[in-house]
Amino acid sequence: MSAVSTHGLRVRRGPHAVRAAVELLSSMRFAIALLTVICIASIIGTVLKQHEPINNYINQFGPFWAEVFRAARLDSIYSAWWFLLILTFLVVSTSLCIARNTPRIFTDLKNFKESIRVQSLRAFGQRAETALDETPDAAANRIGQLLAGGGWKVKLQHRDGDGWMVAARAGGAHKLGYIAAHSAIVLVCLGGLLDGDLVVRAQTWFNGKSVYTGGGLIADVAPQHRLSPSNPTFRGNILVPEGGQSSVAILNQADGVLLQDLPFSIELKKFIVDYYSTGMPKLFASEVVLHDRATGEQVPARIEVNHPASYKGIEIYQSSFDDGGSTVKLKAVPMAAAAKPFEVEGIIGNSSEITNGSDRLTLEYTALRVINVENFGDAGAMGSGADVRKVDLRNDIESRLGAANKTNKPKVLRNIGPSIGYKLRDAAGQAREYQNYMVPVDTGDGQPVFLLGMRERPEEPFRYLRVPADEQGSMDGFVRMRAALADADTRTRAIERYIARAADPKRPELAGQLRISAGRALALFAGAERAKADAVSGGGWQAIAEFMEANVPEAERERAGAVLVRILNDALFEVLNLSREKAGLAALSADEKSQAFLTQAVLAISDAYFYPAPVAMMMTDFKQVQASVFQVARAPGKNVVYLGCLLLIVGIFAMLYVRERRLWVWLAKDAGGRGTAATMAYSVNRKTIDSDREFERLKDRLLAIGKSGSS
Repeated sequence: MSAVSTHGLRVRRGPHAVRAAVELLSSMRFAIALLTVICIASIIGTVLKQHEPINNYINQFGPFWAEVFRAARLDSIYSAWWFLLILTFLVVSTSLCIARNTPRIFTDLKNFKESIRVQSLRAFGQRAETALDETPDAAANRIGQLLAGGGWKVKLQHRDGDGWMVAARAGGAHKLGYIAAHSAIVLVCLGGLLDGDLVVRAQTWFNGKSVYTGGGLIADVAPQHRLSPSNPTFRGNILVPEGGQSSVAILNQADGVLLQDLPFSIELKKFIVDYYSTGMPKLFASEVVLHDRATGEQVPARIEVNHPASYKGIEIYQSSFDDGGSTVKLKAVPMAAAAKPFEVEGIIGNSSEITNGSDRLTLEYTALRVINVENFGDAGAMGSGADVRKVDLRNDIESRLGAANKTNKPKVLRNIGPSIGYKLRDAAGQAREYQNYMVPVDTGDGQPVFLLGMRERPEEPFRYLRVPADEQGSMDGFVRMRAALADADTRTRAIERYIARAADPKRPELAGQLRISAGRALALFAGAERAKADAVSGGGWQAIAEFMEANVPEAERERAGAVLVRILNDALFEVLNLSREKAGLAALSADEKSQAFLTQAVLAISDAYFYPAPVAMMMTDFKQVQASVFQVARAPGKNVVYLGCLLLIVGIFAMLYVRERRLWVWLAKDAGGRGTAATMAYSVNRKTIDSDREFERLKDRLLAIGKSGSS
């Protein structure tokens, strides 16, 4: 008996549990909780950039939080399993709510509640009673016609021996608005599920598809990583270079990519880009030809931002633009004594192997920028050099390698020409990023310089080494001077020239001291002699500063430094002229133009000891190839979402601005039997000033009762 009883309890508990689950799922508090979570997730998805490489999150938030974001799928919220699950539950919850309430709503719309008792009418807050000089049936017909003419739906009920009940209702659209608004939520969520990753994920779960994590050519990717052209919904990106075609889109997934084959190929005939004065693009468009892969039909189209093309149910949007494989020619400028010049040719996006002595480096061609607009409103923009006679020996060298100082001066925007971006990666895989400008730039002091940018990490700004351009507009003058400075014989000859020019013939005993000072200064600056035992710099002004700190009392450093700078400046001028004579060029005179070149060359030589690469790759020629990045999408849920938005607008309008009203008028013979006693009651779902006014109008129109007659 106990088993039977237990079984009986289970039978009774089963329906109760189901009812409880349905009650919970269809309850308003459950739906509001789901909507709250969706809103919070949407805020996170708006603030946190989605589908970024993991390294971007590591650089911005650190390794710990990057792993948290990846584990919780916060970097791809709208395709996260938990977000899709919440949307699914919201659809189920709202659908159950609609299913539970819709029959009741339609039943209520058909019910006039004409069987209400007279005593109940007298309990309404808005009611009126009066006597009419007509029979009950005549009054009922008259009142019914007046209400019907005013847009009310009316039902008359005759009660034998009692009289007539006139029941009317209006504003039934208020309840329909409830159905429309809730149906809109279901449609919007369904549209989001259709246009999200749910269908694509389903194919990886049930259709044998898998995410691709390797590299190589798209044509070599196996079929299990490809989605059919008949895939009902997808959203991906496709890059097409000028003169090229592509028919495969890339669908980014959390752990790799899927390839989406299109029923057509996109051929980019011409890419058009126009810029603002700030250097930002104000228009980019693509002239394309769509090649139908089944019929061979060719359809020309122009795609612009916010003006997509559509073909076979697939929308093609202009997303951005990129390099399509431009060819660049680079010349290596030595930055270290052991480095040798060489030339190399590459394609943006590819890499080359270069050798630096026994070390092998990988040269990665990352970017070609033909237009670079910079602000030259401040004379110090891009960091013009200082006069060597005014160098602060205690100042760290990175103050001159650093990015430009910000000022409040007006902007003067100028295009400074093409630049090449590349990375040098060592055998351990560590890489630094470089950006070098092709042509010299006048930063405001009259001496054009080549800007050689470098940064350790992507989130850092570029720091620039500024190499002066010679009279031929090249870096050859700087390279020759640096090579001459590194040669001991050339330094000796330069010192002798300086002594012959600067020494006082009447005081020959000072020539030896001057020779020693100039020799020591040149050797320190050239990196041929260490400033002190624990010196960290190879040469340049840092070596001079370390020497002064180690050998000159602090009280005398300023005066001794000024003398040493003047001696070094004059000796370096002789080194410059010796380097020119060796190249068969005329010596420079000590004019302002020559001094400007010397000043910047001395600063560049000093800063070059801190340049972290043996060579600087300077671009000598390029052939640009543009590419368009298109977003292709088949979004059947779009129309569903549009319909949902329309229903949401209609539903909210109906619920907020349509008032459901009901009116009852009971008509019966009065006590004398010669007239009619009328009792009217009015009900509205939301009482407002307008509802009070309507009640007053109804009393006056139906019962001829003014405000004084209300009760």
